[in-house]
Amino acid sequence: MKKKIEILAPAKDLIGGMAAINSGADAVYIGAPQFGARSNANNSIEDVAALVQYAHLFNAQVFVVMNTILYDNELETCRSMIWELYDIGVDALIIQDMAIMEMDLPPIVLHASTQANNRDADKIKFLKDAGIKRVVLARELNLHQIKTIYDEADVELEFFVTGALCVSFSGNCYMSVANGERSANRGSCAQNCRLPYNLIDGNGETLIRNSHLLSIKDLDISEQIPNLIEAGIVSFKIEGRLKDVVYVKNNVSYLRQKLDSYLEGAGSEKYMKASSGTCTYTFDSSLSRTFNRGYTDYFVNDRHSSIGSWESPKSKGQYIGKLIRTVGNAYEIENGELLNNGDGLCFINENNEADGIYVNKAENGKIYPNVLKEVKDGTFIYRNNDAAFIKIVEREDSAVRKLSTTLLLTETETGFELIATDEDGNVSVVNLEHVKEQTKTGESIEENIKTQLAKTGFTPYTADEINIMFSQNWFLPISKINEMRRTVYDQLTEIRLANYKREEHQLVKTSHPYPETKLDFMYNVSNKTARKFYERHGVTEIEKAFELQWDPGKSRVMTTKYCIKYELKKCPIHQKDIVGVKVKEPLVLKQGELEYKLKFNCKPCEMEIWEKDAEFEIEEDHFH
Repeated sequence: MKKKIEILAPAKDLIGGMAAINSGADAVYIGAPQFGARSNANNSIEDVAALVQYAHLFNAQVFVVMNTILYDNELETCRSMIWELYDIGVDALIIQDMAIMEMDLPPIVLHASTQANNRDADKIKFLKDAGIKRVVLARELNLHQIKTIYDEADVELEFFVTGALCVSFSGNCYMSVANGERSANRGSCAQNCRLPYNLIDGNGETLIRNSHLLSIKDLDISEQIPNLIEAGIVSFKIEGRLKDVVYVKNNVSYLRQKLDSYLEGAGSEKYMKASSGTCTYTFDSSLSRTFNRGYTDYFVNDRHSSIGSWESPKSKGQYIGKLIRTVGNAYEIENGELLNNGDGLCFINENNEADGIYVNKAENGKIYPNVLKEVKDGTFIYRNNDAAFIKIVEREDSAVRKLSTTLLLTETETGFELIATDEDGNVSVVNLEHVKEQTKTGESIEENIKTQLAKTGFTPYTADEINIMFSQNWFLPISKINEMRRTVYDQLTEIRLANYKREEHQLVKTSHPYPETKLDFMYNVSNKTARKFYERHGVTEIEKAFELQWDPGKSRVMTTKYCIKYELKKCPIHQKDIVGVKVKEPLVLKQGELEYKLKFNCKPCEMEIWEKDAEFEIEEDHFH
């Protein structure tokens, strides 16, 4: 049996979800009315139900995100919502809070969200044995670690492939709650990581001014898809439940074409597509043409290059060329002929800040901006708003997905019969009671009939093969042919939905030991039921979640694989040949009243961010 490989797309809402499916997604993930980790991407049960119907027609799945931590007074609302989601046909839930594992649930499949910080094989194996069917891996892992997890835990694995990166280990960022009480674990992250900071060393000297020091590039590991599949990944997830339809269509179509070329080529022996239908596009997708901060492959191939996006947390877009010169009230830009009226351009100004220009008019290679800004010759110019591309992709017909069918029209004793068979082997049959008369000329009207039957128009079907088997040259009015065609396809849709098989899984409570017996606040235990879950699995000490107990001013607010020392080329391990003068610690990030201390744990190769009054020992570099 070939293994199914899936592209999983984000859906902000019903329209976005349908666009993702039309562009080739095998599955979509969407927020319900509550408990999804993007509080401004919630959807009604009715809209989720409509998306489920649409997705299932193409054998695509719908996952609902319920990955916030829950408080005691929310558990019952959450449980009853899960039953509603099960009743409307949702395929799986993506969860963080272990309280859900204790509830009286329908037999719905559960996935462990990346918010559950899935990076250790033993903990992932624990989740599998507790009844979790799929684990969304932490983004910080490399190929070797993924392969080890797959070999040891033997569970379905999902991994992010494109989109924005959280600088922190997911689920372990408390920066937002600590300085404004907006919890990222509760869906309302304030994105403190995208603010500009000053970097100050242990001598009080400012090393870097007003730079987005915690802002990192966006992820693109699409080139690694074959290696990741071999390492055990079955689902490739696109980040972006807050992004627009153009971003979703561009990312999905780009990945669909990339994955298909692997599945039809080198991977065809062992792997197959996870859903049905074929897509056609009126645009050439390219990741640089929609929102991005520049791209990194993060750690999938280990730590090897800078991943910071320090100039700006905004979208950088597509590199166009250098500014040649400014002439009168216009710019001459390399490759300027690529630009269109209405484009948005981006460049880094002399203060090392991202700046922008709006193109009023582009003609003869000259760019006339809305405001003429002073830009140095040689400055790199990017396009972060591609007006012509957006206009094409926004159209509903820019990505169309169709199911392939074969039609057979034959005669019966009392009339005619039309049979439609789709690519998955579903069959729809329509009979028409009709007198049999020969055509007036005695000649066949087979070609005319075929032309009418081929008009599948706005249905989700194409008639790729049409056969007509008549014993005589029968006549059939066009209106009757069209009616049969419409009915056969309407029925086929009902048959496909009726034949859709949702995977079900009834949780059985277990008591196998959790790999740890003491849990600190980073396990995000925020209700009695989650506590009970861990206690049953042998945990004896459980700290409350950060949201319920932090010590203002002295807390660790983030743990990350990203490292400012490395970005500064001062890493004592990876860059020991070029370090030169070591930086005086502790390094401090300052933004107005906000101040954070940085702690470097070189052994696990991680950086911690602490509030300003925290006390900790600075690790000496014992790596010479």
